[in-house]
Amino acid sequence: MESRAGVSKQDIREQIWDYMESQNIADFPRPVHHRIPNFKGSYLACQSIKDLGVFARTQEVKVDPDKPLEGVRLLALQGVRDYSVPVGLDARVLVDLVVVGSVAVSEKGWRIGKGEGYADLEYAMMASMGAVSQGTPVVTIVHDCQVVDIPEALLEDHDLTVDYILTPTRVIATGCERPKPTGITWSKISCAMMGRIPVLRSLRSREKQAGRDVALQDEHPPLGARSQHAAPPGAVRRPGGPAQPEAGSPRGEDVPSDTVYVGNLPRDTRVSELKRALRERGAAPLRLTWQGPQHSAFLHFQDPAAAQQALSCLQGLHLGATTLKVALARQQRASGLAGGHAREPHPDH
Repeated sequence: MESRAGVSKQDIREQIWDYMESQNIADFPRPVHHRIPNFKGSYLACQSIKDLGVFARTQEVKVDPDKPLEGVRLLALQGVRDYSVPVGLDARVLVDLVVVGSVAVSEKGWRIGKGEGYADLEYAMMASMGAVSQGTPVVTIVHDCQVVDIPEALLEDHDLTVDYILTPTRVIATGCERPKPTGITWSKISCAMMGRIPVLRSLRSREKQAGRDVALQDEHPPLGARSQHAAPPGAVRRPGGPAQPEAGSPRGEDVPSDTVYVGNLPRDTRVSELKRALRERGAAPLRLTWQGPQHSAFLHFQDPAAAQQALSCLQGLHLGATTLKVALARQQRASGLAGGHAREPHPDH
C-alpha cells in the first residue's frame, strides 16, 4: 500500500485498518480498528525471526502482548524457565531484543502504533533503567500491506523506530540510523497514564530528584493561560470591585494546602462513579468527604504537592456531559468537615 502525501498518523492507521478488513486480511480479534491488527499469516511471519542472528544470540527478549506476535512469544518460551517475571527499577537486566507490534511501518524503519504510545513508553522506560541501548535491535511483525511510505515529518523524538520488519513474504533490514528514545519524554505523559502505570510514578520521582524537568502533558499551561496575578479558578469579577470566589473555591490565604474541592456533581451521582473518574485521571486521595446535598466532595491528600498534582490532573474532569468544578478548597470549609460531621458513604449508596 502507498500512503498519500500530507496525511497524518491517524489517516495512515485508518487506511490500513479499512484495507485489512475490506480485503479480509484481518484475523481474530476483529474488527482490527483501534488495535495492533492481527492478520492471516502472522504465525508464518513470526517464524522468520528464527533466521535472524540477533534472535539466536538472545538471552533476554521483550515481546509485546499483541495478538500477531503470539508466534514469537511461543518461540521465545522454548526452553525458558523464567518468563513474565516482574522486573524492578533496580534490576540489572539487559534486554537483547525488543519485539513490538505496529499498525504501519516503512522500509526506512519508521513506525506507527495504534496511537496510545505504550510501545514507545515501554521502550523509553527500559532506556531509563539502562535495560536497552541504541544498539538493542527492535523487530516488528506485520502483513505486507502494512509496509507503507511514512513521511519522516510525522516522526517525533519519542517515537520508536525498528531495525527489522518481518512479513509473511519478506525479512526487511531497515538500516535505520535515527536515534531511538533515550528516556521518557515527560511532556508527552498524561496524568491518566501516570495513574495506570505505577512504575512511572517511581521513575518520575527519581528523575525529579536528579533535577530533570518532569512536568507532565497536563501540567504545561496552554498559550494565553492566566498569569500568576490573575484571578483564581472559580472567581467572579464584578464591575468596579475585586474578584469574588464562588462557594467552595479557593481564596488567597485561607486555602488548605492538602485538600481539593470537587463541585457541580450531577444529581444522583454515586461515590463509586466519582472514584472511578478520579482513578482514570490518576488522582488517589487518602480519603474523600462526600457532600451529596451540596453536589460536591472534598479530596484529602497526603501533602500540598500531592494536592497540587491532583489539581493539575483533574482540570476538565467531567461526569457524563457535566464538567465538574475542581479547585483547592477553602480552609474553613475543610476544617469544618474534618470534625467528623460528614462521612464517606458506602460506594453503593
